Amino acid sequence: MNKLQKRAGKWLGILGAFSLALAGCSSSSGSVGDAKTDTNADKGLPIAGQAVQYDPNTLVNDGKPIQLQWWAWQDVEQYQQIADDYQKIHPNVDIQVVNQPWDDYWTKLPLELKGSNGSTLFNIHNSQHNNIKSFLEPYDIPVDKLKADYEGVATHIDENGTVPYIDLGFMSGAIYYNTDMWNAAGLTEKDIPTTWSELRTVAKKLTERDSSGNLTRAGFSFNDEGSAFQMGLAYQRGQNLFKSDLKTPDVDNSANRDVITTMLAIYEDGSGDKDFGASGTDSFGQGQAAMTYAWGWFSGTLRNDYPDINWSAFPTPVPDDTDTPYAYDRYNGESTFGINANASDEQKAVAQDFLRYFLTNKEALLQLSKDYSVFPSYKPIADDPSLQEDPAIAAFRGLDRYIWPGNIPATFETNYGQMWQDILYNGVTPADGLTSAQKNIETDLKSTEFTSVENRYEHYQQK
Repeated sequence: MNKLQKRAGKWLGILGAFSLALAGCSSSSGSVGDAKTDTNADKGLPIAGQAVQYDPNTLVNDGKPIQLQWWAWQDVEQYQQIADDYQKIHPNVDIQVVNQPWDDYWTKLPLELKGSNGSTLFNIHNSQHNNIKSFLEPYDIPVDKLKADYEGVATHIDENGTVPYIDLGFMSGAIYYNTDMWNAAGLTEKDIPTTWSELRTVAKKLTERDSSGNLTRAGFSFNDEGSAFQMGLAYQRGQNLFKSDLKTPDVDNSANRDVITTMLAIYEDGSGDKDFGASGTDSFGQGQAAMTYAWGWFSGTLRNDYPDINWSAFPTPVPDDTDTPYAYDRYNGESTFGINANASDEQKAVAQDFLRYFLTNKEALLQLSKDYSVFPSYKPIADDPSLQEDPAIAAFRGLDRYIWPGNIPATFETNYGQMWQDILYNGVTPADGLTSAQKNIETDLKSTEFTSVENRYEHYQQK
């Protein structure tokens, strides 16, 4: 599992708005699992949503009992609570969330979906898009209504003009810093760096060595995080990840060399070391590094695994010679669930109804955004002040200056990670590392049909 899947955080049980005012839901002896016949269409509940709306005052599946499975590789309790709240409105619908571990998920899921008995609902990671796209039932919601309520919908429109899933929220990189170390060094909020040279200066102040000159605390550590920032920070220099054909990777270039040089310079200052902890994020959590670069998933890791660390985060710095770069970084989305195209017509109809419930449930969507440390894509909750309590969300500058290149094949992460290993530990020069990564990625992409969506970025340009 890569860094983007290391989300964590325990979710407090959510009672959706609809489950607070249930009225007169009746049942009879007919049942499937926990589902019981529903004969009361008028629930006395308000219609939810704005452009996308959900009317709970209906009989789903004509009130007849029906059971659906929902596959997830984590956060099962969270999703089961949402499904249970839906069942309080529609007692004839029993949705069971099934835990399928990540290590087997993307092998088992396509095999299950080929038949008629596969899970009706299933969680998606967009890096596996090509693996499951043929099994995705389009959302039965007009795209213009989705666009009105949700950011980033345009990037998910397929060749048929339909949408098979959208983003629940957006995640990108930030600089995490230990606030105790920060204060002890005499630093204040005024010292938060906005450029990479300023970060180098701050990193020196946060670095500590013993009387023998041995590093005891890194001011900044990025060990094992190279692929995370390398894929995004070249955008700061106006460099896209793909050439104008949107299929050919553009890796071996001066912008990527600048990124490598910038990061290596921090270690050359003595503010970090390739041999000081295998992972920058682990070193930060263990109190051995004062700053590190990570994506929003790291907030959950800190809350769960390192609760004694006092921390905050600030936006990733930019090069010294620019105030507003071409883009600050790339972003990726936590995806909404998919609907199985091979499910029965009855199951798909219920799934589409549940989808509307899910996409208009402000309370659940807000809590999920906080748990995942993602900036919500649902516009009605984007300005909720409670979101700013999470430093990782607050560090996200807004979608306008971040790029989503598409459902990037894993070859980028793999080869950028190997490149940084070679540079740090195997004596490979940055130039040679980039040349090798370019060659390997080009070879791997030839076996895919991947096309980047960088050109959908509002400020898209080619050098």
